[in-house]
Amino acid sequence: MKSDRIFVEGHRGYCAKYPENTLISYEAAIDLGVDGIEFDVWLTSDKVPVLMHDGNALRTCGVNKHLRDMTLAEVKTLEASYVNKFGDQFVGKGKKVEVPTLEELLRLCAEKRPDLVLGVEIKEYTEETVDLTVELLKKYGFFDPCIFYAFNARIIKYLKTKYNARTMGYPDFQMKEWEPDGYKYYDEIGLSMAIVKSEILPFYQAKKFPIHMYCADNDADVERCIKEGAVLITANDPVPLMKHLGLPTE
Repeated sequence: MKSDRIFVEGHRGYCAKYPENTLISYEAAIDLGVDGIEFDVWLTSDKVPVLMHDGNALRTCGVNKHLRDMTLAEVKTLEASYVNKFGDQFVGKGKKVEVPTLEELLRLCAEKRPDLVLGVEIKEYTEETVDLTVELLKKYGFFDPCIFYAFNARIIKYLKTKYNARTMGYPDFQMKEWEPDGYKYYDEIGLSMAIVKSEILPFYQAKKFPIHMYCADNDADVERCIKEGAVLITANDPVPLMKHLGLPTE
């Protein structure tokens, strides 16, 4: 992570303008010039890491079935064009709006930006998901700088104790399987805009973790995050943040 300015992370790629967690969204974020991208990892029934925020494919693909109950071949019949948000704008775009495998994304990143920092959200809360994800990240050379996220304290602990991974957890009341020593396994903490704007923000600032703030998509939210000490800002639309930081967006 760059130390001279706030780090810009594209949330699920560039999901304000493109269907989230798809190759077209990640490619657009990379081309825009973000420092890193965030994505969400699940396993298919045949144990392939694939990328989608929800475990169920209904919202973005229109199919009411969970990824863990589908083989990779079945997942690859889905089109994640997110019709409810984008209409038919991305329908029929082929591979770029398929549900991608983690390996497909890593190949894209290795091709376009091997220095990209990856924000890896573990959504399937199993050690097997972590192990298979770490194996692929190491294979493509992205493991060391990447940041792992999870709303599960057991998974954060496993990442830290087994792999000494760089971890970012969330406030204890948002975490599943919380234990009294949960913060011991955090390197950084993630706060939503709702928390950034709330009276409980000082409680988490006092923990002295580097703070990631999400999702700041307009000038007012960007300015607030900067004022409150964010080191990393995740955005569905990174353009307002990048303009504020004086970065090119063309």
